[in-house]
Amino acid sequence: MVRDGYIYGLSLLAVAAVLVWATGTWYWSIVPVLLAAFFLWFFRDPQRAIPKGEGLIVSPADGVVTETARIDTPKGPRQRISIFLNVFDVHVNRTPIAGEITAVRYQTGKFLNAMNQECAERNEQNIVTVRGEGIEIVFKQIAGLIARRIVFNYREGDRVERGQRVGLIKFGSRTDVILPAEADIRVKTGQRVKGGSSIIAEMAESETMAGVREPRKQARASVKPEIEDGEGA
Repeated sequence: MVRDGYIYGLSLLAVAAVLVWATGTWYWSIVPVLLAAFFLWFFRDPQRAIPKGEGLIVSPADGVVTETARIDTPKGPRQRISIFLNVFDVHVNRTPIAGEITAVRYQTGKFLNAMNQECAERNEQNIVTVRGEGIEIVFKQIAGLIARRIVFNYREGDRVERGQRVGLIKFGSRTDVILPAEADIRVKTGQRVKGGSSIIAEMAESETMAGVREPRKQARASVKPEIEDGEGA
């Protein structure tokens, strides 16, 4: 469980105890106890099976794919996958690939509904660039209508592994993944994905930082998940 779950949950249980002590009846404790149970559940952090294999890109979040599209960027054509997280989804974010975090940029903005396509540019968000495995991936933690806090626990220059926990967005939000134009998208609109374990794209051929393309050495059929210690749901 994420630390915030204990903070919210235990605080509300303490409020419930005080209300029982002050009023002499347990009725007044129902609401804080229910809220405590919700927060303990909301901030759950299940273990995941991380796929192993060259060129794989995993989902940074749990949720539903709301868009796969080709876009133009200052660096040229790219592909974008958007994932919507409702309040019932796990909100822990994970890195799509292994590599070095080369940029972290926090952008203030609005709190439009995360289903609105305009939120990708106008909402408050944290934009992270990871370079590794011969490619560069950008993923955005985007605040939604209810989400008001974005947490990211790493800095530029830090090394991360594929599927590693890197932060969270509280209470409903969206994540966007900006992929190379040549990536083979493995998900479709309406599909549900799990952070760290669902493969959302694959590089048909790896590309080194120098721009030299190399054939993939591992066939898709040989992809195996790497189980985290104490795997859960």
